[in-house]
Amino acid sequence: MKLKLILVFAFTTLFAFSQKVEETIESKKLNEKRNFSILLPTSYEKNVGKKYPVLYLLDGEYLLDPFSGILKYGAYWDDLPEMIIVAIHQNYGETRFNDSEYDDNGFPTKTGASFFEFIGSELIPFVEKKYRTLPFRMIAGHDTTAGFLNCYLYKDEPIFNAYISISPEMAPEMEDRLADRLTSLPKRIFYYHTTSTGDLEEIQENTKKVDDVVKNNKKPNLYYQYDILNNTSHYSLVAKAIPNALYFIFEGYQPISKAEFNNKILTLESGYTKYLIDKYTVIEQKFGIQVQPRLSDFKAIEAAILKNKAYAELESLSEYATKQYPKTMLGTYEKALFYEKTGDLSKAIKEYQKGYSQQEIGHLTKNYLLERADALKQSK
Repeated sequence: MKLKLILVFAFTTLFAFSQKVEETIESKKLNEKRNFSILLPTSYEKNVGKKYPVLYLLDGEYLLDPFSGILKYGAYWDDLPEMIIVAIHQNYGETRFNDSEYDDNGFPTKTGASFFEFIGSELIPFVEKKYRTLPFRMIAGHDTTAGFLNCYLYKDEPIFNAYISISPEMAPEMEDRLADRLTSLPKRIFYYHTTSTGDLEEIQENTKKVDDVVKNNKKPNLYYQYDILNNTSHYSLVAKAIPNALYFIFEGYQPISKAEFNNKILTLESGYTKYLIDKYTVIEQKFGIQVQPRLSDFKAIEAAILKNKAYAELESLSEYATKQYPKTMLGTYEKALFYEKTGDLSKAIKEYQKGYSQQEIGHLTKNYLLERADALKQSK
């Protein structure tokens, strides 16, 4: 019972700190006021120098809660980055259908064309001027709006980096245009689309047509996934699709897992520190997010080096640790471990003692380093 209460308190606290802001734009493109909600990350107020990716939600009224729930949960375990969510209000009257209006050729027209321009020329500039954003933008929608969001890929320079199209109802010829664009775009794009065995037959057929082309002609700069979900309807598939989409897009962002450790790192003959550096370089290149390398990842690389007796690599790991955690004893500890494992005990003792004047981090404490130094003195 006590554990249950602790968990309830932890998650209640987690969800309580996000700030929801209601915004309105007097849109010249739409010739009306348009309301939308901004959900800020839990760290937004206290970490004033941090910038965030932005997720734009069509059908924002009912997609906001499931998306924000998965994102908060993922951020809590450091599996997904925190981000700003922009939930566009469309579920009143015929608004979502008017916003997605297209002509006989399948292109946005009239109110659909106005809404298309509203997002690119009014909404995005408003958000990026008022809030601390990174240039990594995502867009997501369901059925009608999922089909509409694909129109942004028709542009020579798509304004979004990642697309989540859940059970899309496509405009005429969209399946052909979309497949062509996904296999020819020069820019790095993340694209996730999904249907289910219980979905509308037309949606299943059109998404499969896209997949048949893309899976055989996929370019290196296209990160692509097509899911066919089982035992779900056109509406219930949303709950399964959202975590699948987010974890697909941010694959590699997570801390080193047991599977990654066993299958990718332990099997290396060399280059353990390089693996760690490359992991965080790729995160920044793909998402524009600068993440301080996690302490647990340093420990994983250290463990692989020790297990494979590649002791020389502890020196480069020490240099990287000193660069990333300059005021702590992490780099000093790795350097001392390098000297210890390569047989220079005198230098190892000095390094362990040096750590006493630095900040503790994780399991590395002043007492622990002094104990290591004393143990080496006794072994000499």
